[in-house]
Amino acid sequence: MKFSRRSFLGSMGALTFGGMMLPASVFAVSLMDPFNVPTAMDSGAVKLGDGIPYAGGPRGLLDVYVPRNPKGNAPVLQFIYGGGWNRGERGDYDFVGHAFASRGFVTVIGDYRLVPEVTYPAFLYDAAVQSKWIEDNIGAYGGDANKLFLAGHSAGAYNAVMLGLDPAFFRETGVSLKIRGIAGLAGPYDFYPFEYNEVRDAFGQASNPEGTQPVRLVTKDAPPMFLASGLGDPIVRPVNTELLAARLRQHDVPVDERYYEGIGHMEIVTSIGAMLRWRAPVLDDTVNFFASLGALDA
Repeated sequence: MKFSRRSFLGSMGALTFGGMMLPASVFAVSLMDPFNVPTAMDSGAVKLGDGIPYAGGPRGLLDVYVPRNPKGNAPVLQFIYGGGWNRGERGDYDFVGHAFASRGFVTVIGDYRLVPEVTYPAFLYDAAVQSKWIEDNIGAYGGDANKLFLAGHSAGAYNAVMLGLDPAFFRETGVSLKIRGIAGLAGPYDFYPFEYNEVRDAFGQASNPEGTQPVRLVTKDAPPMFLASGLGDPIVRPVNTELLAARLRQHDVPVDERYYEGIGHMEIVTSIGAMLRWRAPVLDDTVNFFASLGALDA
């Protein structure tokens, strides 16, 4: 098992005080609010779409961020947030949308159904349906659907990587796009057997549990990947990144593997925002990797 003994879900909307985990519901405001005030976000982006339906139900909504000064058809980034597959809100990641859009990406961040309403693989199909919405609609927002990149944090990194490794999700939702590259930040990629209740709740009913593991699904056809972890992450250990990167290299898939000193599980995503960008070059490294794949070519 590549999670720590501390609950994998503990940092997703919880604080630790003296070893006691306090759930996010205790707080009147989101722990991500400080990163989402206008003065703490990149000014070179505009939130052009807010709460756009891509599927039915209250979780079937997405937001679209665009560069303030677009230059033709822009590359598209679909960002998938984490939360242990049982929590998370797209609005908490406004700062991520603004950050990537300010670097030239039309950025889409959508909600998806959560445990216990659903279990694996429903949240992966939701992510694929978001990709289908991108294929059909992103041109109206200045994005080039043929330059699709995925990124995710924690459980969202798992979701993004799985879309790249298992073509069934795109095939079964009618997505014909090619994923040009994926960025996985602090993602869990090798966690079977399912040791903890939170993981069993999400994956315990899978008919082929080993088939839920990204490290077991890598082929030579996998898209190039940027994989990063904080060396101070006790929640999803960096060995997850190491193992997946090694498996990709075994199949000659391009991979950029990065580790950030003193960065914890949530810091690897909050450092994307303007307020904490000085902590680690996560945004620059991700954008540079995508640029090496032609994302920003005219």
